[in-house]
Amino acid sequence: MAINVFFLFMSSWWMLALPLPSENFTFRELPFQLHKNIGITIFVIAIYLLAVRVSKIRRNAFKSNIKSERSVEKGHLVLYFLITFCCISGYLSSSYSGWGTTLWWSLDLPLWAEENDSLNILFSDLHLWSCWALLLVIAGHVGVALYHAFRSDLTTDKMYRW
Repeated sequence: MAINVFFLFMSSWWMLALPLPSENFTFRELPFQLHKNIGITIFVIAIYLLAVRVSKIRRNAFKSNIKSERSVEKGHLVLYFLITFCCISGYLSSSYSGWGTTLWWSLDLPLWAEENDSLNILFSDLHLWSCWALLLVIAGHVGVALYHAFRSDLTTDKMYRW
């Protein structure tokens, strides 16, 4: 999942540098469709992981009173929420842009409405800012993991038991 999210960040910067589509430049469709397909796949995985995390929190609600474990649970919930929000806002932006989405080049997904520039801009901005927030949360997540790894406080050993 982390590799795919990293790919989406890299591909988005590359995609936006491509020239706008015209009769001469039609190759922009492939990277955008790939970006959307990976985003939708990540969305499905994130919803599954969010459900697993919430059920784990409910099962362990009375077992664990350790503050660090509760903060880990909250951190993961924020991470999964941001991932799902990025995916939803990106899909809605794409829907209101008038460009269709074909899931892995085999299933045409519905557009939510007709082309609407103002809603496309709104969801595009939400997508952009939520992705920046996700990038900050990921940087913090990696930073905390490195802190515990170099501190050798056995916290990184617990990650494999989650």
